[in-house]
Amino acid sequence: MPWVGSAASTHPDGDPQPQVCPDGDGYDSGVTTRQSAAMSEALAMVAPGQPLRDGLDRILRAKRGGLVVVGDGPDVLSICSGGFLLDSEFSPQRLSELAKMDGAIIVAANASRIARANVHLMPDATIPTTETGTRHRTAERVARSIDVPVLSVSAAMSVIAVYRHDLKHTVQPTGWLHDRTDQALATMQRFRSRFDVALGNLSILEVEDTVSVGDVVHVIQAAEMVLRIGEEVDGYLVELGEDGRLVGLQSAELVDGVARALDLVIRDYCVMTADETADRLAFEEWVVEQLANLSSDELRNPLRVASILRLPGPSHDAESGIEPRGYRLLHHLPRLSETIIERIVDRFVDLQHIMRASLSELEQVEGVGQSRATSVKEGLARLAEASIFERYQ
Repeated sequence: MPWVGSAASTHPDGDPQPQVCPDGDGYDSGVTTRQSAAMSEALAMVAPGQPLRDGLDRILRAKRGGLVVVGDGPDVLSICSGGFLLDSEFSPQRLSELAKMDGAIIVAANASRIARANVHLMPDATIPTTETGTRHRTAERVARSIDVPVLSVSAAMSVIAVYRHDLKHTVQPTGWLHDRTDQALATMQRFRSRFDVALGNLSILEVEDTVSVGDVVHVIQAAEMVLRIGEEVDGYLVELGEDGRLVGLQSAELVDGVARALDLVIRDYCVMTADETADRLAFEEWVVEQLANLSSDELRNPLRVASILRLPGPSHDAESGIEPRGYRLLHHLPRLSETIIERIVDRFVDLQHIMRASLSELEQVEGVGQSRATSVKEGLARLAEASIFERYQ
């Protein structure tokens, strides 16, 4: 589960932390790069409630260290020396007892069995490592050379570190994770409220034909922040395991519909060349990716966001008027497929022309017919009435 963000602060044990800017308008999620699926899989194995996590916690409580390799394939066995073969069923108690010995413990890939214990690992010494302790250096080198999770328990620092490929993650206490998810959810709620207001205002302005670049940018900024914080919460949920079930439900409710609305806003307003129009979906995916890769400071810069959609930039005022194509409002209407919506937009170009089109003009669009033409005409009229009503409440 990926996390997205930048400019994170650092926890004393080395893990980044989320930040809320003093003015409350910015939020930096906790990790500067997206977490890999492989690392997420490894973290799920050591989530609270998992037998492997129970065993690691027992090692910590006993104030001992340990080195555990999750995988007993040929690649792992090729760097093993000494120790003894167990091939016994896994249990947290057995793992804790075996950690009394200095060597590494090899468990099956699904952590169902303990394959070997008291093993001396001999990874390639030329593999680069940023660690200093012998156990951690070995763990990092094994993870960099073999596609398996490697777990290191530090008795001195009382932490569990997970190594996977070139990544390292320090497993946080459950209480710490709950504190962070609570903070993230509260911040996500504020941005979701901001997004809902901005999107509602955008609908009104689209009907009135008074949309500005700033109105579109406000929706995109709020939507992107909701999605970023949602991804950060997803990362915490991986570590929380079953303890994060209720948090997951809250997060899912807050992000529901945001990504879809963001896609439609981008489709309505992004400026494309003829070649990009021919492969519109690929271009829209590129825009979404570019927005996701913005730093928090860049995302708060309206001109930077506008430039990705190729909307009027520094030489124009943010209040410059722009025309929506009409995709998003048409998706509010019943019985209209993607294909029909695409044909309507191709025929009339923008929302205002669609709204002013007569029934006979709408019926001429392939696949629309009299029934759908009436539905489009009446549906857009209702949206216009609702927008006017909302405006003067």
